[in-house]
Amino acid sequence: MTELLTVILLGIVEGITEFLPVSSTGHLILATRLLGYDAGRWEVFNVVIQLGAILAIVVLYWRTFWAVGMGLFRREPKSWLFLRNLVVAFIPAAVIGLALHKYIEALLGNAEVVTIALVVGGFAILAVERFAPRSDISGVADIPLKTVIGIGFLQCLAMIPGVSRSGATILGALALGVERRTAAEFSFFLAIPTMLGASALELLKNRDAIASGGGVGLGAIAIGAAVSFIVALLVVKWFVGIVTKHGFVPFALYRVVAGSAALIWLLSK
Repeated sequence: MTELLTVILLGIVEGITEFLPVSSTGHLILATRLLGYDAGRWEVFNVVIQLGAILAIVVLYWRTFWAVGMGLFRREPKSWLFLRNLVVAFIPAAVIGLALHKYIEALLGNAEVVTIALVVGGFAILAVERFAPRSDISGVADIPLKTVIGIGFLQCLAMIPGVSRSGATILGALALGVERRTAAEFSFFLAIPTMLGASALELLKNRDAIASGGGVGLGAIAIGAAVSFIVALLVVKWFVGIVTKHGFVPFALYRVVAGSAALIWLLSK
């Protein structure tokens, strides 16, 4: 497979899976094993192309961000609560992620961990959908502080590849009493600082390898990010519609089936 085709394929995988509760990192790790390419060489690429998917959220929700920005300027309480909730929920992942960075990296090459996490996460989604309390919290600014702190710590579960950052935050929000659409949108917004931080860390850590051409080049990263941006634009709107009408059960079933199939394939090799 040519490098350009691999770049496009991984960009599509990232754009589809970044905001679904199915683990984009897990799918990229499994793609590594399936396609047989050098995981170390593509490590920075897999992280940084997430910026394309993040940009899709900025574009799709630009009115929300504009309103919050204007509200901050006018000192409107709702806008400050919106910002507070994002900052507070981001802090646990930033602190724990930096502290455990080496241990997290060690897991990123383990496809078997991904498959198990996919299956366990699928059953977790089914359990939360069945037992989560009903809620009328229908706005990011309306989420109570203690709930935001809980969501922030639950997001840290996604440091295990295959758990899914969006899945951990959405399910955490649901379990703590946030309604579906707000839980999904809070996960989208929280992805912005989280993924920006992860991408900046990877670029800084691997700047010498990128400059020397030891990894995937900046041109390939740019193409992958562009592909993930376009695909994520389409997927996010579809995802919100599915969640609003049918909940998260379809994604739970996908996780169980895909994770089980991948594990069987890995064990048979």
